[in-house]
Amino acid sequence: MLVAAAVCPCPPLLVPEVAVGAAPEMDAVRAACTDALGVLAAARPDLLIVVGPAGPGEGGVFPQGGRGSFKGYGVDLDVRLGGGAQDAAAERELPSSLAVGAWLLERTGWADSPVEGLGVEETLTPERCAGRGRALGERADRVALLVLGDGSACRTVKAPGYLDERAAPYDAAAARALATADLPALLSLDADLARALKSSGRAPWQILAGAAEGTDLDGSLLYEDAPYGVGYMVATWS
Repeated sequence: MLVAAAVCPCPPLLVPEVAVGAAPEMDAVRAACTDALGVLAAARPDLLIVVGPAGPGEGGVFPQGGRGSFKGYGVDLDVRLGGGAQDAAAERELPSSLAVGAWLLERTGWADSPVEGLGVEETLTPERCAGRGRALGERADRVALLVLGDGSACRTVKAPGYLDERAAPYDAAAARALATADLPALLSLDADLARALKSSGRAPWQILAGAAEGTDLDGSLLYEDAPYGVGYMVATWS
């Protein structure tokens, strides 16, 4: 059963070595993510599953020890999912979102339970996301999720997707749903609209909604803003 979840954004800019001069601008997001991971540790899970968006062909399960890298961003920095030596089955490199998740876990010294990763492609329908989430919730007696993903990337004219007036209402609806652990509201997020707004969080959030079915978790929104025109949200469910 799902006993706790942390929702965090996954821009590589969270990593100070990647952000370089812009690193201080992300301090508030990093602090909120640290607090969110503290909620996961306090839940004492038997298994932590890190769920994040993945590009075409990058989806699927990643075992503990999977390697991620930020070399593509000009930084000679490697991470491992859950720490420790690389699992023999962990040959594929982590998608960017799970590499950020691995970095967050390393930064907070996670050692509370085994860790697995799940990369989710944006084409996964809400119905299939919910089904995948229900299956994750059955993986152990006490399951925790670290759910990675961003809101829209269209909040300003300088945003990666330029300005789209649908972006702010979309992000506001997602933030309300995450703040209140509103499963129907999360599952009602439109996949086509999310794709148009370049929101990488839609599918991972809907997997969280599926995993939380049958539980009685309360939500709390720790951070919500749109630096660089991209919606970032940090929330906890416990």
